[in-house]
Amino acid sequence: MLATAQQAEVATALAFTEGPTVDREGNVYFSEMVWQRIMKLSASGVLSTFRERSNNANGLLIDPQGRLVACEGADSQRTGVTIKFKPQITRTDLRTGKMEVLADKYQGKPFVGPNDVTIDGNGRLYFTDLPGGAVYRIDASGQLTRILAAPEIQRPNGIQISPDDKTLYLIEANGAEGGARMIRAYDLHADGSVNNPRVHFNFYPGRSADGMSIDTQGNLYASAGMNQLRGTSETLDTKTGVYIISPQGTLLKFIPIAEDFITNNAFGGPNLKTLYVTAGKTLYKVRTEIAGLPR
Repeated sequence: MLATAQQAEVATALAFTEGPTVDREGNVYFSEMVWQRIMKLSASGVLSTFRERSNNANGLLIDPQGRLVACEGADSQRTGVTIKFKPQITRTDLRTGKMEVLADKYQGKPFVGPNDVTIDGNGRLYFTDLPGGAVYRIDASGQLTRILAAPEIQRPNGIQISPDDKTLYLIEANGAEGGARMIRAYDLHADGSVNNPRVHFNFYPGRSADGMSIDTQGNLYASAGMNQLRGTSETLDTKTGVYIISPQGTLLKFIPIAEDFITNNAFGGPNLKTLYVTAGKTLYKVRTEIAGLPR
């Protein structure tokens, strides 16, 4: 059983936060979804803009080489009108600022809206295309493979891989009546393929998780729930906060977050024992007893 976590503290506040990731120096990068920026909170607490005009970047990841991988380009209606962007996965060298596009289409068809990304022990990237209903893998060689697709999945959101690289976890976030609102688990094989789907944790009828991270013991930290209705079939049964879920699918602990809507989280800080949580306009931080994995 996990030890009691400290109460969440405010790290900084902006318009609408998403997709945190932390580099080896302790700098936190996260997406600001209203004004289309990637922000940087230094280890000393100084907030700056890392990238303007972020192409609606959402989920972020620092890879083992210290490069920033971003899921970009989903349509946005956060300003009240639909704004279109270019769906793609990019990678930016944090030292030089040089950005490259890793993928923007599959078999000639553009992505719809890349959402979240993780990495396995072999350096292979796995990312979700939430409105496109698909999950893809990018190998170290750059080869792109679709590993899951509708109708076997519905609205794939957050994604994580177990410390031993043998299980892939996928959040389903379908707010429609009867929609999948759960974490699915799959056997992950050495070649990067998956099979044997099962329900790992079910949030229905409340709001499902959005993003999640994982610690060195294989526990998931899923950002889920809401405190006010938002015009979907989702109920308020799932309270807003971080759900710490064991590898067996048991809820170990709940860390309440007072603000709507919670979106994602990532480990950083000394010894990777600080959990950074994006929710609404706020970036929170919580000390943990178990170190996280930089995924």
